[in-house]
Amino acid sequence: MGKGTRIRLAKTAGFCFGVDRAVTLTYRLLDEGKKVCTLGPLIHNPQVVTDLEQRGAVVIDKPSEAPPGSTVIIRTHGVARSVISELEDVNTPYVDATCPFVKKIHNVVSDCPDDVTVFIAGDENHPEVRGIIGHCLVPTVVFSTSEELEKLLSGSAEYSGKKLYFVAQTTFSVKEWEICTKIIKKYCTNAKVFDTICNATHDRQSEATEISRLSDVMIIIGGRHSSNTVKLRSVCERHCPTHLIEQADELCSIDFSHCHDIGVTAGASTPAGIIKEVLNTMSEILEETKIEQELTAEKAVAEEVEVKADSAALIEEMDFSEALEESLKGMSSDQHVKGVVMGFSPTEIQVDIGRKHAGFIPIDEYSNDPSADPAKELKIGDELNLIIMKTNDAEGTVMLSKRRCDVAQAWLDVVDAETDGKVFEGVVTDVIRGGVLVSANGIRVFIPASLATESRNQPLEELLNQKVKFRIIEVNRQRRRAVGSIKAVLRDERRSMAEEFWAHAAVGQKYQGKVKSLTSYGAFVDIGGVDGMIHISELSWKRIKQPSDVLKVGDEVEVYIKALDDEKKKISLGYKKAEDNPWEILRRDYPVESIIEAEIVGMTTFGAFARIIPGIDGLIHISQIANRHIEKPQDALKIGDKVTVKITAIDFDKKRVSLSIRALLDPMEKEAEPVEEAAPAEEAAPAEEAAPAEEVAPVEEAAPVEEAAPVEEAAPTEEAAPAEETAE
Repeated sequence: MGKGTRIRLAKTAGFCFGVDRAVTLTYRLLDEGKKVCTLGPLIHNPQVVTDLEQRGAVVIDKPSEAPPGSTVIIRTHGVARSVISELEDVNTPYVDATCPFVKKIHNVVSDCPDDVTVFIAGDENHPEVRGIIGHCLVPTVVFSTSEELEKLLSGSAEYSGKKLYFVAQTTFSVKEWEICTKIIKKYCTNAKVFDTICNATHDRQSEATEISRLSDVMIIIGGRHSSNTVKLRSVCERHCPTHLIEQADELCSIDFSHCHDIGVTAGASTPAGIIKEVLNTMSEILEETKIEQELTAEKAVAEEVEVKADSAALIEEMDFSEALEESLKGMSSDQHVKGVVMGFSPTEIQVDIGRKHAGFIPIDEYSNDPSADPAKELKIGDELNLIIMKTNDAEGTVMLSKRRCDVAQAWLDVVDAETDGKVFEGVVTDVIRGGVLVSANGIRVFIPASLATESRNQPLEELLNQKVKFRIIEVNRQRRRAVGSIKAVLRDERRSMAEEFWAHAAVGQKYQGKVKSLTSYGAFVDIGGVDGMIHISELSWKRIKQPSDVLKVGDEVEVYIKALDDEKKKISLGYKKAEDNPWEILRRDYPVESIIEAEIVGMTTFGAFARIIPGIDGLIHISQIANRHIEKPQDALKIGDKVTVKITAIDFDKKRVSLSIRALLDPMEKEAEPVEEAAPAEEAAPAEEAAPAEEVAPVEEAAPVEEAAPVEEAAPTEEAAPAEETAE
């Protein structure tokens, strides 16, 4: 091993509990001499699957393919309910090796109520997800990213207010799931979120992340088709060059000559034997590298004088082919060359670099984007800028990297951008203390928290995995570090949008906006480059105590411009809609003579107020409460009572409504006293609407009951002016 080189092996590397259980169980059955077949490959590891096949295990795709007398193994991913039923119907012996964490998901989705829709986070083509769907008796929706989930929940009203269950594939990214749960809380009011990601998966990804931060290179051991392994590579390559290998012999294509710290982890389907073989091979390669470096150093010292003395004469005597060969010998790592694409294979790109040695680019060295497909992006004859990584004179090959060349050029662009103000686009990969890290063309740029968002109140976590635009504001060439600002780009974009807005804005125009902040007197809304204010009086037709009773920060709202002040650049916005005006609802749905149920909400000396609909209260004059004379409304009613009333009059101009309980009472139930004679006089009520409250008291106290009738007839008038009567 090279001097000072350290290999860190993750403690969580290798088989998880579920995989180990399935593999151990299968080998035990084979050792007992039983015929064994597995529904699909037992695990995502070609070496283990091949070994099982050599031991006699057969891979089948469906129960009907099981050979007679064989035992079927249900793998850790689990299967649909229908597959179990099919095995039982044909009396085929089977052993259920489904992972307990997957079983938990099956139980959740199979027991959910009939009115629920199940959302599943994961790869819809993964056998585990197909198995989960097979246990659902209700509609299902599969999404693979937080962006896809937000589109589903925000782009349609289909799921609004409905009962939703959310589960995740056991190997789903923990960070991505955390973002998903925030989106669920934002859009869903009736949802249940179940924690179904395997603890082992979380621990494995967390440990791999920490090791990759401390390493010069990261080696991931596992099957290339394993979701678990692919996610390990994804979390590690954010911090250092990362290579995914299946076997030890793939290590020969990796250059460890400049590595002091090497991290190693393995997927949940990687057996301990393969991990041990990789570590042994890596140690041998590092030891050979050390010896080779020492010999090269000694040879360089011995030949230095001879090279200097004879170099001119040597060049004169060489023909073109010899000069070409000599230049190849002088090639060193990090030398820039141009290569022409000659062909493709699943693991590499063949290129011609104009020399006798054959050039190749490992797939991992093609691009910083793990989803990039060179076979789709390139064609034969394309020219690429490359860096030489390793020369193998014995095999006549040169290993090259386009990814590292792109990074080198990207760094030069970053250095230049400090002065030219170029705008970059990248993805936020990490939220760290004091800010965020953005990856752009392989270069990691630090964005301080104060420059990462337009508003200081915006959580940095909302930026994670989001594409952002930024400018470079500071570069440290010696340490190859750069500092950027997202806020600078957002500020310029808003300035441009504001200019566009003020050039075309007009009263009455409608906008879709987002609530930015709330105050005691209203809500500020971003309507695209500018902020407008909705006054608290414009938020609701009914009285509210504070804007947060109606809106919260982040809400998407539809508003219209009520007023503009070009000089002060102030915008007054309207929010409440005319069709929601309670007085318009009253006009439409509650005409005079309507009989309704109302709730007593207030008392005065001259009557009681009853809630007709939210925002409108009507007055039941004391004379219209009962068929008998009462001293005060509290003699017959109390706050909170539900009463049946008749709408006797509506004044839309003055916003007053008169109600009557008495009008609905049976005349036969009236007491035998002069009050009964007051009924005919009710026809005169509109003419006496203005009767002041003072007149009511003396009549009720001193006048005979017969004389009280006219006052009672004036009920609609008293009802129409509760405020004035109280003032008098």
